[in-house]
Amino acid sequence: MSHESSSDSTAILALAALGVVYGDIGTSPLYAIKEVFGNAHHPVPITPENVLGILSLVFWSLVIVVSFKYVMLILRADNKGEGGIMALMARVLADEGISGRTRQAVILLGLCGAALFYGDGLITPAISVLSAVEGLEVATPVFAPYIVPITLGILVALFWIQSQGTAKVGVAFGPVTCVWFVALAALGVMQILRHPSVLAALWPGHALAFLGADPRLGFLAMGSVFLVVTGAEALYADMGHFGRRPIRLAWFGLVLPALLLNYFGQGALLLEDPATIRNPFYLMAPDWFLLPLVGLATAATVIASQAVITGVYSITQQAIQLGYAPRMELLHTSGRQMGQIYMPGVNWLMLLGVIALVLAFKSSTNLAAAYGIAVTGTMIITTLFAYLVARRQWGWRKRLAMPVFGVLLALDLTFLAANSTKIFDGGWFPLVFGGVVYLLLTTWKAGRELLDERLDTQALFLKDFITGIETPDTTTVPGTAVFLTPYPEHVPHAMLHNLKHNKVLHEQVALVTVTVRSEPRVPDAQRVVVERLNHRFYRVGIHFGFMDTPDVPAALEWCAEQGLDMEPMTTSYFLGRETVIPRVGAAMPYWREALFATLCRNAGTAADYFGLPPNQVVELGTRVTL
Repeated sequence: MSHESSSDSTAILALAALGVVYGDIGTSPLYAIKEVFGNAHHPVPITPENVLGILSLVFWSLVIVVSFKYVMLILRADNKGEGGIMALMARVLADEGISGRTRQAVILLGLCGAALFYGDGLITPAISVLSAVEGLEVATPVFAPYIVPITLGILVALFWIQSQGTAKVGVAFGPVTCVWFVALAALGVMQILRHPSVLAALWPGHALAFLGADPRLGFLAMGSVFLVVTGAEALYADMGHFGRRPIRLAWFGLVLPALLLNYFGQGALLLEDPATIRNPFYLMAPDWFLLPLVGLATAATVIASQAVITGVYSITQQAIQLGYAPRMELLHTSGRQMGQIYMPGVNWLMLLGVIALVLAFKSSTNLAAAYGIAVTGTMIITTLFAYLVARRQWGWRKRLAMPVFGVLLALDLTFLAANSTKIFDGGWFPLVFGGVVYLLLTTWKAGRELLDERLDTQALFLKDFITGIETPDTTTVPGTAVFLTPYPEHVPHAMLHNLKHNKVLHEQVALVTVTVRSEPRVPDAQRVVVERLNHRFYRVGIHFGFMDTPDVPAALEWCAEQGLDMEPMTTSYFLGRETVIPRVGAAMPYWREALFATLCRNAGTAADYFGLPPNQVVELGTRVTL
């Protein structure tokens, strides 16, 4: 590829990344400055010194947290091109040199980060769309009673169209978001030209002076200033779709300048007229542009919400693949783009949660109190994981890694402490919601381990079984029987039940074990490993990455190259399905066993999850007491 075509490709990807990657952080100007100076609990007085101090904090937060930490540093910590807290956890765990105690701590923190991400995933659509629609109230008070109903209508429509896939709509995401950032910059420049003195806030001394003048107010204000960097995790989480270079190009080429110009423009407006704090973003606009701006802002917030919804789908898929969540229905909405997926159960649960949030909080100001604490938690965990990657995989010496990541961690902890003051004003919601998600993830993992242990004690060794079963009395039927089992050394329970009831063996028997590796995708050449045990029995290992689609029939086609040829129409798939019975006095508390049993009953079927043809599947059940 020529240098010119490579540059064109990077530019196109950078444009596409605007909508998906920067939608969340790009809508922060709708509410961030308003929350700093208009907060009902601890508003910052609108004085020239305070405005310059806050703008300086905004500038350096974007430079240090987003530009340095995420764009320059964390984007390097990819897992073979994929990002996100689960991918980063998998990369850290892939290092065989870490101790068992560290490994447990990494898993614990990774699950906490994933759980907090779900809380953020609910709040982002609610606060973004609500803050955009509130612009109608600025245009005319007549709309005031209809803000919440209009918001709910837009959100219901957004979640309703998820099943159609975002591939077609996604084509417009980049250009619309590009127009949004250009509008942000233009609005800011108009105000800055009237009060260019706000540019003095680039000097960090104003931030330090603000914090030193009233440390308590400065500390509380940091919780609202943090709103300007919410969405930074999306830079890393969505890098697998676009790559490092386009994301960096979009950030430094358009997003960062546009955000800074808009924030400084809002500051300039407040210096001219402190009364504009009721909605400084919309009041920057000329009257003729107000309604078009509301429409553009609504489109931008829908795009931002779409990016978060897609992120929740992706992290749920990764959790399932890595064994921390039960199987759920997963549909691919694009034949060309692997990342375009739809999960009906997750989608409708998210919609219910978002509706409940809008009805409970009713305004973006109230929701802002709930926003931030979940994001800071995830950011802290990302910093800790990145430190481990830098030390163990990048070869950084401690004298370099400690100060760099120490400063970043101190800043993250400061933001967390400032946001912790919001807990009783709404910050409890993402913590409670994240706690519930964490409980479900850990209960499923612990329950599966306990179930596997019970099944293991009842299992027969495969080699002994094969030797004993091959007798002249064994009835053989044509075709291939595929038994899916997580235990390659043991006889699948489904096979024992089939022999007990049907008293036959197929002429070919494949014992298939599906393994998910701690890497995003596995090349087709490494997909299957076939081991021939005798003339009838084969042991097959199928390997997927945690971002792969686990299509077992497609993977089995690769077995022919290793001597196991299966005719698709004469292949039957035998699955075991366990009915879990909780027991008092087992390894887990009874209530967690009951919860695990409920999750098992409602989990998606292995047949659907592994893409097995429905008319060729035989399920054989067994009851297991934990």
